[in-house]
Amino acid sequence: MSTQPLPLSGMTVVAVEQAVAAPFATRQLADLGARVIKIERPDGGDFAREYDSAARGLASHFVWCNRGKESVAIDLKDPRGLALAQRMVAGADVFVQNLAQGAAARLGLDAATLCATHPRLVAVDVSGYGAEGPYAHKRAYDMLVQCEAGLVSVTGTPDRPVKSGIPAADIAAGMYAFSGVLAALVRRGTTGRGGPVEVSLLDSLAEWMGHPLHHGMHGGTAPARTGLAHAVIAPYDAYPTADGSLVLLSVQNDREWRRLAERVLGRPELAEDPDFATNAARVAGRAATDAAVAAALAPLTAAEALAALDAAGIACARLNSVAELAEHPQLTARDRWRPVESPVGPLRALLPPIVFPDAPEPRMGRIPALGQDTDDVLGELGLPESEVKELRGAGVIA
Repeated sequence: MSTQPLPLSGMTVVAVEQAVAAPFATRQLADLGARVIKIERPDGGDFAREYDSAARGLASHFVWCNRGKESVAIDLKDPRGLALAQRMVAGADVFVQNLAQGAAARLGLDAATLCATHPRLVAVDVSGYGAEGPYAHKRAYDMLVQCEAGLVSVTGTPDRPVKSGIPAADIAAGMYAFSGVLAALVRRGTTGRGGPVEVSLLDSLAEWMGHPLHHGMHGGTAPARTGLAHAVIAPYDAYPTADGSLVLLSVQNDREWRRLAERVLGRPELAEDPDFATNAARVAGRAATDAAVAAALAPLTAAEALAALDAAGIACARLNSVAELAEHPQLTARDRWRPVESPVGPLRALLPPIVFPDAPEPRMGRIPALGQDTDDVLGELGLPESEVKELRGAGVIA
C-alpha cells in the first residue's frame, strides 16, 4: 500500500517546447506527479505532432514525449499572448524552453530573465550548442549533433559509420534537463531560490561519449567501429544459431572465458592457451576467438544457446526486433504496460523506469490534442469568457 505521494505532486511546470529534448524532460516531470502545461503555437503546435502518423494517426514521437500534459495554444508573438504566458509562468515552479537560440530571450522567456523576476522559479534553457561560442546559433537537430559529438564516428561497421537508431542527443539533453530540474528544486528547498539551468545537446552527448573520448585523448586512438562487437573486449558480439536467430554474448573477464570454454564451447584447453587465455590475446586474435564461439553455437537453436550460456553464467541476449520488444516476456511479467488516453483512444505505453514502491503509480496522463486545455487554463488565470472569445477571434489563442 502506498504511503507517500508522487515526488512532484503539487509542482506546476510551464513549457514552451518542441521536438524531443524538452518534451522528453517535461514528460518525466509529469510522470512523477507534476502538472505540466505545454504552450504551443495555434497554427499547428509542436511540429513533432506532424513527424508521422504511425500511432493510429498520431505522431509516434509526440505520443512518446507528451503524455500527462495540458496543451494551451497561444501565439507568443502577439503581446497579448505573451502576457498570458508570463502570467502562467508567474504561478509555476518550473519553466522549460527549447526555442531556437535567442528566441526566448527576445520574448523575455529565457531562464536568466525569468529567474531575475521570479526568484523561486527553476527555469531551464535547452539549446543545441549552448548560449555562447561559434556554434551557438547553428541549427541543432539530433543527427547533426550526433555527428558533431563524434557518436557517428564510433557507431557502425568498420567500413560504414551510422547514426544511432534513437535520437540519442535529444534523449541525453532531455535527461540532463530533467535531472537539472530535480537538483534545482532540492536547492530551492534549502535556499528558497530556484535559479536558471542550462543544458545543451552537444554537452550532453559529449558527456555520453566519455569512454571513446578518454580512450582517444589518452590512448592515442579512438575505439574502432566494430558493429555489434566491442572494440576492446572479446568475445563480445552476435553469433548465428541454427534457427537463423542471432545470440549475443559478452565475456567480461578471464574467469568467464574459462567457464565459456569449458562448459559451452567444449574446448577446455582454450582456457590455458596463450592465444586465448587473456582478454588482450582474444582481442588481438579476435577472428579466431569469434570462430571458436560461432562453431559452438551454430548447431544450437537460439533457445538452446541461451540456455547453455545462462547455465554457464555467461551474459547473453537475443537480438530482438522492435515488435519483439513490444512483447518482451520480462516487461509482461513485471506488468510494465499501461493504457494512455489520447485523441484517438487508448494507446499502449510503458511505465517510466523510475519506480517508487511506496508511492502511487506514475501518472500516465492523456496525450493532449492541440489547445485542448486552453479555455480551462485561461479560466484559472481569471479571464472572463468574453475576453477568451475575443482572443480566439483574433487568433491569439486556439
